[in-house]
Amino acid sequence: MQISKHSVVSIHYTLRNDAGEELDSSVGGQPLNYIQGMGNLISGLEEALEGRQAGEKLNVTVPADKAYGEREDQLVQQVPLTAFGGVENIEPGMRFHAETDHGPHVVVVLEVDDEHVVVDGNHPLAGETLHFEVEITEVREASQDELSHGHVHGPDCDH
Repeated sequence: MQISKHSVVSIHYTLRNDAGEELDSSVGGQPLNYIQGMGNLISGLEEALEGRQAGEKLNVTVPADKAYGEREDQLVQQVPLTAFGGVENIEPGMRFHAETDHGPHVVVVLEVDDEHVVVDGNHPLAGETLHFEVEITEVREASQDELSHGHVHGPDCDH
């Protein structure tokens, strides 16, 4: 069966950046399961997998605009320390959920001083070209239940 819209796909992958550093991998663990065409993967990887089938191995390079987008300078902002509502010991690297005009958004703390916190709303991989080594391990039709819930059901699913 070929990967097409609403296929359940299982893949093993290794993700690297331009410097060749490994950022993530499923090799040696459980495969990543997703439903094709439901927006569960970055668009560039999903496009590269369309029409492929179980057993295939491929290398995929995904530019930033088909991954997590380009970095946006306006998403780095200085906010008053008081906006953190009594959270003690705010440190660089901490993540918070912020309410924005476009809904909830995760921000990462970059800097902290006595009155302000500099946060970055960009995805950590924004602006990066991503390199995937992928092995497709299984392709099957999604069940109606999976399609209605928007994700793959496995043995631990509580639906």
